Amino acid sequence: MSKRPEHQAPPEVYYGVDEARKYTQNSRIIEVQEKCTERALELLTLPDDQSCLLLDLGCGSGLSGEAITDQGHMWIGMDISSSMLDVAMDREVEGDMLLADIGNGVPFRPAMFDGAISISAVQWLCYSDSAAHKPARRLYRLFMTLFASLARGSRAVFQFYPENDAQVELIVSQAMRAGFTGGLVVDYPNSTRAKKIYLVLMTGGGTLPRGLQDQNESGSLQAQYQRRERMKQIRSGKLPKRAWIMHKKERRRKQGKEVRRDSKFTGRKRSGRF
Repeated sequence: MSKRPEHQAPPEVYYGVDEARKYTQNSRIIEVQEKCTERALELLTLPDDQSCLLLDLGCGSGLSGEAITDQGHMWIGMDISSSMLDVAMDREVEGDMLLADIGNGVPFRPAMFDGAISISAVQWLCYSDSAAHKPARRLYRLFMTLFASLARGSRAVFQFYPENDAQVELIVSQAMRAGFTGGLVVDYPNSTRAKKIYLVLMTGGGTLPRGLQDQNESGSLQAQYQRRERMKQIRSGKLPKRAWIMHKKERRRKQGKEVRRDSKFTGRKRSGRF
């Protein structure tokens, strides 16, 4: 049985250049990330008639950010791995990104975001990579600053993979200590492969949603299939990168959003690096 990534190296080391690219080219990982992000967005209960600004904690190479964009929202991402963010830039995702350690807190003004999501990231804070890293302290700082950065009445949803019950208790207790209400939502609890754990945090009142039992309950399967097929075309070279970018820009124009004009440089690889 392979070791968990958290046991092998700190995230900024583990997700180096090779692992970052491999992570983003693995069709199984892409599918899981998409499904988890769509479920997290569903649990945020965002209004249907407006575009929201969301914070993506541990945004990585932008897989979750693309799902946010597909639903018509704007996003800002934070990640500790410069290699992952470089891949996100190469893929020309539409969000803004910040190289930062979420264990040091969320460096944004109060009430800036309409919601926040985090996919497979917060469990990394349960491990000490140095003598200065105290898991409880780092988790509390994350949740305390996140609470301040969220608009009142909004939610944050963390999908994570705990190693044991003690980690679940640690994460939940520090979130509640920071002022959040809410709790765990477990989808497909009886399935070894499909089981997913979400921590739904609320800044105001609200009812905790129930976990899914039937794998056909959440989202549009047809929309998920079409998105996966589009990504397969891009990776196989059947759909040129420029054509994909032009498609995304046209979609944003139809949404009434400001889009940079097309030029001969559209779709070319960026030279900048984090």
